[in-house]
This record gives sequence, C-alpha cells and structure tokens, in this order.
Amino acid sequence: MSNTSTTSALAPKGPQYPEQVTGMYILAKALKNIGIDVIYGLVGIPVTEVAYMAQKEGIRFVGFRHEQQAGMAAATHGYLTKKPGVLLTVSSLGFMNGLTATTNATVNCYPMIQISGSSVREPIDLEQGTYEGLDQLNVAKGLVKAAYRVNKPEDIPTAVVRAYRAAISGRPGGVYLDVTEPCLGAVMDKADADKLFFEPVDLCPSVIPSDESVSRAVEMLASAKRPAILLGKGAAYAQVDDKIKQLIETTGIPFYPMSMAKGLMPDNHPLSALSCRSTIMEEADVVMLIGARLNWLLSRGHGKWNPAGKFIQLEIDPEEIDCNRPIAAPVVGDIESSLDAILSKIQGHKFAMDPTWVPSLQAQTKEKNAKFMERLAPQTVPMTHWSALSAVKKVLESHPDVILVNEGANTLDDTRDAVDMFLPRHRIDCATWAIMGMGMGSTVGAAVATGKSVVAVEGDSAFGFSGMDFSTICRFNLPCTVVIFNNGGIYNGIGVNPSGNGDPAPTTLDVKARYDKLGEAFGAQTCYVTTPDELQKALTEAIASKKPALIDVQLAADSGKESGHIGYLNPASLIDFTV
Repeated sequence: MSNTSTTSALAPKGPQYPEQVTGMYILAKALKNIGIDVIYGLVGIPVTEVAYMAQKEGIRFVGFRHEQQAGMAAATHGYLTKKPGVLLTVSSLGFMNGLTATTNATVNCYPMIQISGSSVREPIDLEQGTYEGLDQLNVAKGLVKAAYRVNKPEDIPTAVVRAYRAAISGRPGGVYLDVTEPCLGAVMDKADADKLFFEPVDLCPSVIPSDESVSRAVEMLASAKRPAILLGKGAAYAQVDDKIKQLIETTGIPFYPMSMAKGLMPDNHPLSALSCRSTIMEEADVVMLIGARLNWLLSRGHGKWNPAGKFIQLEIDPEEIDCNRPIAAPVVGDIESSLDAILSKIQGHKFAMDPTWVPSLQAQTKEKNAKFMERLAPQTVPMTHWSALSAVKKVLESHPDVILVNEGANTLDDTRDAVDMFLPRHRIDCATWAIMGMGMGSTVGAAVATGKSVVAVEGDSAFGFSGMDFSTICRFNLPCTVVIFNNGGIYNGIGVNPSGNGDPAPTTLDVKARYDKLGEAFGAQTCYVTTPDELQKALTEAIASKKPALIDVQLAADSGKESGHIGYLNPASLIDFTV
C-alpha cells in the first residue's frame, strides 16, 4: 500500500454530498432560516466553508481586511435595521479582533451576533497547547450581553435562535456564539439536519409599562413650567419617529437631540433646542429622557444640571433607573409601548408650561446660530476644520438622504456642530464610548444595510485605524465617499517632542501625507483639495457618482486643538514647551 493510500485511509471521512452535510451547512442554513441576509467577516480556519455555504444559501458575505471593521459594520447594520448584524471570524486573535466591536455594540445597545470558530475543547481545558487555543467563551462572557458555546451540530439551530433573541430583546446588545471546530466539521445526514430547523415565535416581545408609571410621568410633564424632551440614539433605534413627532408637536415641548439622535426631528425644527444645551441643563425643571442614559455624555445628571430639576425616563432596563441621579418618574418598557401609553393619556391634559420658555429658547437659538456661522465664514487657505466644514455643510445639507459617518477628535466635534441633520438614523458616529476606529466598518455597514449613499468625514488619525478597509468599499463597489481631514496629527500636527531627539511628538502624524494615493491603489475616484471651493465641487461630484471615492482634504497643521474638554487629563497640557 502506498503512502498516499495509507493517508487517505486514515483521514476523517468527509460528507458525501448531497446526502450528507456538515455543521457549517447547518450554521449557514440556521442563519438564513431566522432571516439573516448579510454576514460581515474575515474567513480562515475553521470558518471559510461557512462563508461559502452562506453564499450558497443566498446570504450576502461582505469580506473585510480586519475583523474589528467587519464587526463595526455588523453593529451599524444592527442599529439601522433592528435585526442583529452578524460577524464571522476565525479563532484566537481573529476572535479577539472582532470582540472589540461586539463589546462596543453591547455598550451602545446595538443588536449584533459574533460567531467565531474555536479549537477543540479538551486540549484547551487542559492547557496542552493546541492550534489557536484560547478559551474564547470565558474571555467573551464579561464583555457581551450573552455568550454561548455550541459543541454538537444538532444544537446549532437552537443556539442561533437563542443568540438572535438575546441580541434584540430587552436592551439590545452584542452576543457571542462560540462554535467549536469539531462541531463545524461534524457530518450528518442531510435529511436529519433539515429536521432541526424551526420557526421561532415572538422573538422580541413588547415590554408594556405599568399604567401607574405612565400616569405619574404624564402628570409631571404636564405640570412642568420649563420642560424639555431629550432624545438619545435609543429613540432613533426604536424607529417610532411619528410617535416622537406627535409627542413633541402635541405638547409643544422643546427637544434636545444627542449626537446620533440628530435628524430624528429636523435640527432646524422650531422646537429644536440643539443650540441651547446649557440652558436646558441649567433651567429645565422636568426633563423627559427617551432612549438616552444619564451617563458621562450628560454629566451623569450632575454638573450644570438644575439640582431641583426632575427626570422622567423611558427605559427598557429597570437597572438603569436611578443609576446616577434619582429618577422621579421611571417608565419601564419598550419605547414604542411607552409612547403609545403616554400619547393616550396626554389627550385632554392642560399643560402648565411657561409661555415665555419656548420663545426664549428660540431667541437664544437664533443668536447662537448666527454667532456660530461666523466660524464658517472665513475661507481660509490652508484650510482650517471650519473652512473645510463650510463646504461639507453646504453639500450634505443639500443631500439630506446621504448617511453621514463621522469620527475623529476635532473632526468629530466640529462636524457634529456644523452639519444639521433632517432625517432619522442618518448620522453614525463613535457614540457612547467615543472611540475612534469605527469609520470604514460603519461606512460599509450603513451602505449595505440601507442601499443609500454614505459620506464618512474622518480625521486623519481616525482614518488610520481602519483605512485599509477602504479597499472593502471599493471591492463591493459601494456608493461611499470618504473625506479625510489631514492636519497631520492627533488634535493637530504641531506637537513638539520635549526631548529634542528628533522623533515626532506623540500626537504628530504626517501633514504631507497623500491619502488620495491610497484611493488610487484600489481604483477609486480620488481628489486632493486645498480650498473650500475645491472640496465642495469634489464632494458634490463624488456623491453624484454613486461610486467609491476618497477626498484628501489638506488642512493647516495648526488647525485643531485638544478635543473633549478634558485637557487636564492629557500630560501634554502640563508640559511647558517654552523651556
């Protein structure tokens, strides 16, 4: 007997298609069965065949260059569709790369499922040193909403349904599904495998608030002299836009949107208090939180907030209530059910709002907006963030249906303030954790999930986290334009190394970098611009093309400052460079 025949005799017997199938087929079929139509990921041992099986089942597989960006795409997909975005990764470091995005999805309440192949259990449990041996389930457990391991192919359909339920029900979040290599490679008769699939019932049941809590909230809102409604990204995620509009316009109460809630009601709506954040915090006597948490983004309810003010909070997770400041009127339920109950009770209520409250906010808005526009007026060359944004603002506000993805330091802060939004779920940014590194992933996810054109406005530092996945935009020919504000650094490009040893400062990148050349490498439409007029023309043409495009925006190296209003935490702010 030859060596070849001996090897063949000892090799594991593969499936005899079409009568037999593997766990990989069962996994792909289970995802299709529950309604998943897109998977984001990066394949390799042991999950490559899962992606092929998914394509065979009619599921679109969007392959990335880095698992973190694939995960950011899946999370964004979940936020925009209310269906879990699915991430597929290999084991070990591939799993770890993806877990960053799944954890971020959990923090931001985006429904997402990360599915990772994993190594054989026994040598991992005994720490015997196996291929990519990592106890992935226990690594993930403390960082995600739920985590499950699947050891047998018969359990795959149940595991997929459980992961789906966990991702979307209650407070949405990221779920990890660990599928072992033996499970993926296991062989079953196809007839037996097909009997495993079932149609789950009531995957995301409504959570109805108590009548008492709704009455309490309505009475408090109606009796307020200076009420305000604060909208968070959870309100946008809920996709109950008409009910929120009805609540605001029926009561006449001014609203303040958090960053990703911009556009849920038009930023230029007469009741928008977008320019009056400090006034709302300091003077409002009752604030209704809808899909928003009193976390660090809202000073945890302290700081400038009126100490005598009271909060109404519409929240699905009862553990969130009172976490930073006492909530006078908690309404625990899903947003749609809570709004339905509130709207039914406000009929016939007489509101005690001070008649000068809204006009005073409108006057303040007019004054502050006029002053803000003065920042955009100077057409500086080399450009500053503001002169560049004067062009971006004109183009994006004339294309309100384009989805804006935005990250960076000054690029994030200034774009958020400069560009008004008019439609819900058309602004995607780094959200609760304020992390950088979501840009290209979220751009791809937004385009794939919606079919709409997307513009990503990126700082040069932020783009560096995910820039290689601009190739994914090009490979899938997505209608996405990436605009890179290059000032040569983190915050700016004029940092000084205090040692004088010739190395760049920690915040210095390369103000002369030509990011447009990266776009050329992948066949995209590219442009290098140095004036606001050039930027306006290039962005207009890029959006119209509905093709991949990259615009390199040259800023002055000294444009930008330390961002985030926490300068005392940055050691550089404590260094006297004049010595």
